[in-house]
Amino acid sequence: MRRTTSAVDASGEARNMSAMPQVLVVDDDPHIRELLVFALEKARLSARVAEDGEAALAAVAEQAPDLVILDINMPRLDGLEVCRRLRAQGDLPILFLSSRDDEIDRVLGIELGGDDYVVKPFSPREVTARVQAILRRVRGRAEPRGPGVLRHGRLSLDPEAWTARWDEVEAPLTVTEFQILRVLMGAPARVFSRDAIIDRLHGPGFAITDRTIDSHIRNLRAKFARAGGHDVVETRAGVGYRLGPCQGGGG
Repeated sequence: MRRTTSAVDASGEARNMSAMPQVLVVDDDPHIRELLVFALEKARLSARVAEDGEAALAAVAEQAPDLVILDINMPRLDGLEVCRRLRAQGDLPILFLSSRDDEIDRVLGIELGGDDYVVKPFSPREVTARVQAILRRVRGRAEPRGPGVLRHGRLSLDPEAWTARWDEVEAPLTVTEFQILRVLMGAPARVFSRDAIIDRLHGPGFAITDRTIDSHIRNLRAKFARAGGHDVVETRAGVGYRLGPCQGGGG
């Protein structure tokens, strides 16, 4: 009887573990890996680790996680190159870890398709909060509650299918890029400040720099420009961004 109960409990625990979002922590510092695993598991997230970029790619190939926490500065294969290779395969959410003195790398990381970043030294609670925020946005793909297809000129956005198209060409957007575009399309005539965009994405008081939003906007423009959409996002100097006419001009 006890043996049966243990088997049932173990089975239930296995199911619960498998239902927990899984995060892959990639950092060459064992102390940071241990610190983040502890914080993530305390927040009821499942965590795996990889000690370098090559191990990270192998871990993703073996079992894709729900999100990757990726250190930028690693020997042999750095986080930026890992991000390039992961982005070539799909849109797995990526949260970068970076040092205070490599802002250029942080911006490049976002331009390569990273969803967010945290600067070292960091608070484990902040990392966990940002991970949870990204995962909530990702869950919007499977649990849509938004409107139907949004259209503006030649641009269309389907919040339920989580797709963005220029005419019939789909643009492969990251989670954060998609959310920014949805914010702009929700009020096409409004100019959104960078702070307003951050508030819509993360909630008021979330610490993130203006340059991060600028990098995401550059990504959006570049991806649609490849399909002929050179006027998707307009800049209002000193104010922020708004949706462009989306007619294909401005190239």
